[in-house]
This record gives sequence, C-alpha cells and structure tokens, in this order.
Amino acid sequence: MKVNVERFESGDVRGFLHGPGTPCGDGLVLTHGAGGNCNSPLLVRVADAFAASGFRVLRCDLPFRQARPHGPPSPAWAEKDRAGLRAAVAALRAAIPGRLILGGQSYGGRQASILASEDAGLAEALLLLSYPLHPPGKPGQPRTAHFPLLRAPCLFVQGTRDPFASPEELAAAIAAIPGRVRRSVVEGAGHDLAGGKFDAAQLVLEPVRALL
Repeated sequence: MKVNVERFESGDVRGFLHGPGTPCGDGLVLTHGAGGNCNSPLLVRVADAFAASGFRVLRCDLPFRQARPHGPPSPAWAEKDRAGLRAAVAALRAAIPGRLILGGQSYGGRQASILASEDAGLAEALLLLSYPLHPPGKPGQPRTAHFPLLRAPCLFVQGTRDPFASPEELAAAIAAIPGRVRRSVVEGAGHDLAGGKFDAAQLVLEPVRALL
C-alpha cells in the first residue's frame, strides 16, 4: 500500500505525518527516546508498517527536542513533554474517525504511559518500545510507580540485550498493570531494537491489532 509522508506542524506539535493510501480510520502517535528524535530509523520503520496497514501515523518531536537538537532532557522537561504528547494526540484525533494508539520509544514511551495513567481515556492502547524500566545497572530504581494506574491495553516491545530491562524484569514489572498487556521480545536486540530480527509487522503491528 502506498504511504505518503509529509512534514506536520500545528501549534507546538512538529513532526511527520504518514498518510495511508487506504485509511482504516485508526491512528498512531509515535515519539522518540531521550537521545534521539522522530527521524530515528526505528520510528520510521514502525510508522511505515502501520501506515501501510491503513493507520494514519504522526511521529513527532517532543518539546525538549524542539528546544535543542541534541542532548537528553532534564527532569524539568517531563511535564512539558507530556503536554506536547497530549497536543499531538489532539491533533491526530481531529484527523481520524477511529481509535488512537499512543506510543514511544524509551523516554517517549515512559512519558506516554505516565500521561495515559493520568488520563485513562486519552488513548485506546499504548505502544511502548524499549521501555526504560530502570537506569542501566540500577534495578533498584524502578520507573513503574504509575503502572497500577494503567487501564489502556499495552504492548511492550523489548530486546533481550536491553540494559534498561531484561525480559524477566519486564515480565515481573508489568504484572502490576491492571489493563491487558502483551509483550514482544526481540532476540539479540539492544535498547534501539537493532541487532536482532525485528519484524515491525509481526512484532508490533499484529500484537497491537490483537489488543484493539
């Protein structure tokens, strides 16, 4: 299916819109990790897979990345970044008649999940790529306090060599989520989900469809 990609700017939302040739009516907002931007190869690959299946996809830069092109965000930016994600959801909601999935890689996924825990009706599902369960080498500092508040169905996609969470650590942590949860494990992949056999359609698109 043909996919049209064009730059998107509306208010504080900046990124790229993937328009499918034959829309299914559903949409995906997708954002990046602390060290990247919305042009990361992983995000482009996932966005293309969803758009080829009929989803309208908005991959966007978080406010901290709009403010400066390089470097990680400071904790002070987290609330602004969640506000930016909320604005992106509103922008895509206005363009689709169906269900909306909110997703992100690493830091972006963490902020998306926190936002969804604060507003249960924000999205019909969450797509969390390489969720940063804890800082590398520091399993005693979990980033899971909001998990018991997550009601939307969640898909976690994790590499077996991810220093931010092993498959076993993630499996134990997501038991605290009351909503429906699925996991896709990418054998041999690290935090960027590279280095393993990553099939975006099989490991991401199809499990999200099953959740919906």
